[in-house]
Amino acid sequence: MGEETRTNKEVDQYIENLPEDIQEITIALREIILNSSPKLIEEYKWSMPNYSYMGLTCYLQASKKHVNLGFQKGNELEEKDTHNLLQGSGKTMRHIRLTKMEDIKQEVFTTLIQAAMELNEK
Repeated sequence: MGEETRTNKEVDQYIENLPEDIQEITIALREIILNSSPKLIEEYKWSMPNYSYMGLTCYLQASKKHVNLGFQKGNELEEKDTHNLLQGSGKTMRHIRLTKMEDIKQEVFTTLIQAAMELNEK
């Protein structure tokens, strides 16, 4: 039951409207994020799921063909990104693009999410 209180109804709706394969990836990522820390808060902002802990930590951005697991301070995570998964050339934001379930690397993502939370503690 505890898990349910951490999910946001608007995020549920967002996921329900995605294509089936993309939905599957998004649900798996959401679970990884929420399991990374009990301190992360799920919110629906800027038309997508966002996860905060002492500030924005990460987000999920789905399209018809892929899902991005994004990090607001992704540029500061690059040394932790030992698998070179982070993409993007913005000032600070970086994302990992997933097109299939096989792209999910639970341990790697958990490490990055926890590292992103640590950045917000500084």
